[in-house]
Amino acid sequence: MSPFTGSAARTSDWKHLRVEHTDGVATVTLARPEKLNALTFGAYADLRDLLAELSRERAVRALVLAGEGRGFCSGGDVDEIIGATLSMDTAQLLDFNRMTGQVVRAVRECPFPVIAAVHGVAAGAGAVLALAADFRIADPTARFAFLFTRVGLSGGDMGAAYLLPRVVGLGHATRLLMLGEPVRAPEAERIGLISELTDEGQVDEAARTLARRLADGPALAYAQTKALLTAELDMPLATAVEMDASTQALLMNGEDYAEFHAAFKEKRPPQWRGR
Repeated sequence: MSPFTGSAARTSDWKHLRVEHTDGVATVTLARPEKLNALTFGAYADLRDLLAELSRERAVRALVLAGEGRGFCSGGDVDEIIGATLSMDTAQLLDFNRMTGQVVRAVRECPFPVIAAVHGVAAGAGAVLALAADFRIADPTARFAFLFTRVGLSGGDMGAAYLLPRVVGLGHATRLLMLGEPVRAPEAERIGLISELTDEGQVDEAARTLARRLADGPALAYAQTKALLTAELDMPLATAVEMDASTQALLMNGEDYAEFHAAFKEKRPPQWRGR
């Protein structure tokens, strides 16, 4: 995402999210605990716009996405979204579905690592938001459910049919997207859906620890690694190797690469600047 902006004003007033900043780490909390953090039209739009804004500002070096209360996110609000979509025409429905996809693209394309801290339910769109993150840390209460076929829709919603096979393999992805059955934390760990399984109640602390480690590291190297992981999913090997070569040549001209060498010679930790 480009750091250049148009005339739209930046804002810190996010009505559907709670956003906190601490030394390069942003924590974005879905904050409708009475509805298991079910997403509304406004929440989708705020997530899309917030990620674009944070990407432009270049002040965030890692982001934690969490849910308040008993669960991570129960998906789209049944009354506020599913009920409303029944009265929309095709053009309006296409606009809505494109917007939800833009949220997933924003998670994948933002230039900093995103860590989903999952406890309790991550269902429907909530499961896809976690799936789109770079890291999924979960505690034993976590359960993922891609419920789209259970409401009569395609399991390939918001990019799930693209992302899930690349995380867990085609066989597991077919089962999860076709049947919509919940996957509890131990199985999620076994099939590679989560990056780390914590003790109960420790997921937020583990996510913060990882975010701090990432924020203190070489931000530009992490950003380019994330970009290559996404871009090279569908590339032939020859194209991917050439992209790797171009990226490394650019980074070898960067300050962080020279800083590593200086720190190595001086027997001290590198002072990463993200440049």
